[in-house]
Amino acid sequence: MILISTRDLSRQFDSAPILNKATFDVRAGERIGLVGPNGAGKTTLLRILAGQDHSDTGELAIPGDVRIEILEQHPEFAPGRTLLDEAREGLDTVFRLQEESHRVADQMATAAPDELARLQKRFDAIQHELQRLDGFQVDYRIDQVLAGLGFDRSQYDQPAQSLSGGQQNRLLLARLLLRAPDVLLLDEPTNHLDIAATEWLENYLVGCGRAMVLVSHDRYFLDRVCTRILEQHQGRLSDYPGNFSQYWRLREERQLVAQRAFEKQQEFIARTEEFITRNRYGQLSKQSKDREQKLARVEAVETISDIDGPNMGFGNCTRTGDWVIEATGLTKGFGGPPLFKEVSLRVDRGDRLGIIGPNGTGKTTLLRTLLKELPPDAGTVRFGANVLVAYFDQQLACVDENLDAMEAIRPPDIARYTDGQLRDLLAKFGVRGALALQKVGAMSGGERSKVALARIAALQPNVLVLDEPTNHLDLWSRDALEQALRTFAGTLLFVSHDRYFLDRLATKVLVVEPDRWFLFEGNYSEYVSFRKNQQAAQQASQEGQKAAERAAAERNKPSDSKRRRKYPYRKVEDIEADIAASEAQFARCEADLADVEVHRDAERMQRTQQDYAQAQADLARLMEHWEEAMELN
Repeated sequence: MILISTRDLSRQFDSAPILNKATFDVRAGERIGLVGPNGAGKTTLLRILAGQDHSDTGELAIPGDVRIEILEQHPEFAPGRTLLDEAREGLDTVFRLQEESHRVADQMATAAPDELARLQKRFDAIQHELQRLDGFQVDYRIDQVLAGLGFDRSQYDQPAQSLSGGQQNRLLLARLLLRAPDVLLLDEPTNHLDIAATEWLENYLVGCGRAMVLVSHDRYFLDRVCTRILEQHQGRLSDYPGNFSQYWRLREERQLVAQRAFEKQQEFIARTEEFITRNRYGQLSKQSKDREQKLARVEAVETISDIDGPNMGFGNCTRTGDWVIEATGLTKGFGGPPLFKEVSLRVDRGDRLGIIGPNGTGKTTLLRTLLKELPPDAGTVRFGANVLVAYFDQQLACVDENLDAMEAIRPPDIARYTDGQLRDLLAKFGVRGALALQKVGAMSGGERSKVALARIAALQPNVLVLDEPTNHLDLWSRDALEQALRTFAGTLLFVSHDRYFLDRLATKVLVVEPDRWFLFEGNYSEYVSFRKNQQAAQQASQEGQKAAERAAAERNKPSDSKRRRKYPYRKVEDIEADIAASEAQFARCEADLADVEVHRDAERMQRTQQDYAQAQADLARLMEHWEEAMELN
C-alpha cells in the first residue's frame, strides 16, 4: 500500500535546486533512510512530506486517512505540564476513545430497545479501534517508551519546562512514538541519546511496523533500522535497496559502471565525429550525414558524481614519553553524589581510548578532570614528558564565535602561520572560499565543528582530547575524520556515542556507569561481545543455582512412591566428582570467553563457544542424574 506518492518534486532557494524532479513512493512498513551531505536539503524534503513546506513544482499525493507526523526540533511546553502530561498527549486519541467507550456503555445500561442496537454497534466499533491502537495497555506503553529513552519514573512529575534541552528533545521523540502515526518522519532522532537509548530505539522502530523516513548520520543506526536508502545530492534523489552498508557498496559499484559506460560513449562519439568530419564532402558523405543524425539522437550517459569528504589531517607531531596521562583514585562531583569515584588509569603513547557510558555519568567531567581543567575531589592526575594537548569540547567553546574562521584557528604564536597557510588548513577541513572569512557564530553546527577541528590541527598537538567530535558532521565528514585520526601519530582520548566511530578508532574502551567504571582492552565490538558472553555466563550460573534449589526442594518433598530411574545406577560420590570436573571445565570456558585474545582468533572463539555449550549441557545432565541418585539410591 502506497502511503505517500511524489512525482517530479522541485524546490529551489538559490541558484542550485535542492530537489530537481524528484520522484519516489513510501509504502507501508518501509523504513527509508534519507542520506546526503550537509546542506543537501534533507530536512526541507521531510518538511514538504509533513506539509510544513511546499515544493515549487510537482505532485505530492497522500490518502486522506494516512496520518503523517514529523519529529519536532524546537521543544515548546506549556507552563505547569509535567513530563508525564506531555508523554500522555501522544495517546490523546486513545484516551478520547476510552472516555467515549465508558459513556456509550453507561447509555446502553438505560437505553430503550430501539436505541440499544445503535449504541451496541458504536460500542463494538470503539472497541475494535482501541484494539487496533493497542489502547488497552496505555500505561505499559508510556512506561516502556519513557524508560527506553532514558527517563526514570521519579521524573514523571517534573515540569517539562525544567528539563534539560536534551531531555526535552527526548520527550518530543517519546510523544511522537506514542502517537504511532502511519508514517514517522524522523530528523536526527538519535541526537541526545546515549548508546543504550539508541539501541532501544533501533529495536522499537524495527518492531513497530510503521513506515518511516529518517535522516541520521549514525551508520550503525542506519544499518540496523533501514530497509531502503534515498540519497539526496545536487538536487537528485537516488534510490538504493537495503541498509546503509549495502548502499555504500552499491553506490560505488553503480558509479564505476556509469563511469565505464560514459567513457565508452565518449569514445564512440569521438570516433563518429571524426568519421563525420573526414567524410562530410567525399564519397561517404551520405553515410556521414546519416551518422550525424544518429549522433544527434544519442542520449548522454549520466555519471554519478562523488560526494567528497574533506581531506582532513592533523600533521606530524612531536614524540611524548612512554606514558601520557596517569590518573590515580580520581573522584569528582558537584555537591551531590560523585559522578565517578576512584578512577585509576594510565594512557600510554599511541593509545586511542574511547570513553562511553549513559548520559549524566560524567564523561565530559572526567575528560576535563584528566586535562586538569577541573580539580578532582580526590585523587591525582599527572602528565608525561613532552605532552602537548588540544581539546575539542562538544559545545565548541574552543573557537571564538566573534572571529572569522581564519582568525579563530590562528594559534597564539601568530608568526607561525601566514594567511595563505590558514586558508589551506581550513580547506583541508572543508571550510573553503568566502566561508573562511565568515564569522564563526553565523556558521552551521557542522561548519563550526570543522573550524574547531582545524584549530586543533593548527596547534600541532601530540595528544588529542575530543568530546563528541562527530555530533554535527555528515557521513562523509565523519569518514574523513576517522581516516585522519587513524593516521595521527599521537595519542587520542575521546567521548562518543557513535558506535561506528568507536569501532574504527578505539584500541581501549573506558566504560563509565553510575557507581562504577571499567577499562576494556579492545575496540567497541569486542567489548560488546565480551559483555554478551559475560551476561550469558551469569545467566547460566543463575539457572544452575535455581536448578539446585529445585532439586533440594524435590528431595525434601514427601513422596508416596519412588519414581523409575532415568539414568543408570551410580554412586552419589562418583557423580559429585564428575560435577566438580564439569564445573571446572565450565569455569575455564567462562575465563576463555572473557579473554580478548580469544576474541581476536575467530576459529578459537568458535571452538570455545562450542566447548562452553557442551560444558553447560554436561553440567545440567549431571545435576539431573545427581538429583535422581539422591532420591532413589
